[in-house]
Amino acid sequence: MADVIIFLTDVKQGVTGADREISLMLKKSGKPIVLVCNKADNFEKDRNEIYEFYNLGLGEPFPISATNAIGIGDVLDEIYEKLPKQEGEEDDRQEIKVAVIGKPNVGKSSLINKILGENRAIVSDIAGTTRDAIDSSFENEKGKYILIDTAGIRRKSKVKESIEKFSIMRTLLAIERADVCLMLIDAVEGVTDQDAKIAGEAHEAGKGVIIVVNKWDEVEKTTGTLENYEKEIREKLKYLSYAPIIFISAKTGQRVNKLFDLINYVAEQNALRISTSVLNQVINEAIAMVQPPTDKGKRLKIFYGTQASTKPPTFVIFVNDKELFHFSYERYLVNQIRKEFGLVGTPVRIIVREKKDLGNGD
Repeated sequence: MADVIIFLTDVKQGVTGADREISLMLKKSGKPIVLVCNKADNFEKDRNEIYEFYNLGLGEPFPISATNAIGIGDVLDEIYEKLPKQEGEEDDRQEIKVAVIGKPNVGKSSLINKILGENRAIVSDIAGTTRDAIDSSFENEKGKYILIDTAGIRRKSKVKESIEKFSIMRTLLAIERADVCLMLIDAVEGVTDQDAKIAGEAHEAGKGVIIVVNKWDEVEKTTGTLENYEKEIREKLKYLSYAPIIFISAKTGQRVNKLFDLINYVAEQNALRISTSVLNQVINEAIAMVQPPTDKGKRLKIFYGTQASTKPPTFVIFVNDKELFHFSYERYLVNQIRKEFGLVGTPVRIIVREKKDLGNGD
């Protein structure tokens, strides 16, 4: 008996009646299933057709082109993940890639040096000393990590040297590689437009984000200082309302150790997968509480939703008319999903798929 079943479908034909019947039989087998959509020679062009296959209820479809050998590696990786563990096989903790980002001279290298306990990265008061992204492996009782120190991103008007432009590019690439981004803010300077720009890059990349207010030991404090500071951050970085905030001092080590529990939690949230049945229960409850909007007498109808991918959690919502799915209702659904599942520290993305006739799909 097979350990994993590969269900091969044809993107060009779409979901057929035979596909639906086969999917029902495969679900009854109780075996792990990898849904493969062949003939996806152009993913951007075939995107909508690929989303159609979520309707089979077999999880994430993997687009491939057997002719052009595109996407085969992803399928092999998924098969490997679904294979049963061999007896005695260790399930090693996976390293979490953590990019330390922020404007120049905010304390990125100082934080990494404090964590590592050695001067692995250059520390200087001269803004922009770290020109390149530097990877450092680190392990403690909380887990295994790869810490990525990055060059700070300057304002474009001040970017004159080609090496500075290269540093910016490396920072953006470091964000792309990361699982979690530590967005460092200078407690003395407060949130600047430059901070908002850098944080926005991590948000758009769909990464887990933790807002780290550094140099907190240098701030004069009175009653309500911390609460007022948090309020200012939330006002200036509204799109990061999901990101937790922690106040530290890389210089003294104040609360630095508490970063790791947050990093682990945010990484888990960013990779969280929600079953289709549970997700739809939440969506149906949300619809019952707040009816979908209408426009010119036509009401939005939400058929069902399914999770398309993780990192960040991305959901496909099937509706009768995409034009009726207003941003305000999308935000409402996202808030309800967050309320139920948490999803702390991670963006949540919604893809709207118009499907007027779902047929008899499961």
